[in-house]
Amino acid sequence: MRNLLMIGAALGFLSVAIGAAADHGAWAESMADSVATAIRYHQLGALMIVVLTLAGLRLEPGTLRRGLAISAGLFVGGTLLFSFSIYAAAISGINGLTMLTPFGGMTLMVAWIALLVTGFRAR
Repeated sequence: MRNLLMIGAALGFLSVAIGAAADHGAWAESMADSVATAIRYHQLGALMIVVLTLAGLRLEPGTLRRGLAISAGLFVGGTLLFSFSIYAAAISGINGLTMLTPFGGMTLMVAWIALLVTGFRAR
């Protein structure tokens, strides 16, 4: 859980840094809307990772804590695939990199489903 907390914090920092770079014209105007969406999902993913990890740290090891860790891990993967594929396309100009974006979106949806299932299992 400690590693997930550090990853969430690092992703949170990067979301602010990338957001600042985007606001100062680091990418082509044609990618501005896509980058704004990526930043929004990036920030939400970082926040969810930190919240789930902090909640899990307060629990004894078991099914609920494991479920929170799984959901947080899926948020890490989904955020990286979704947001960073858009960032990479915006920086490189290679639009084909956004073919990874839907996989990130699906992973983020699975993260939410994993959290839902964990909630159902909670006593």
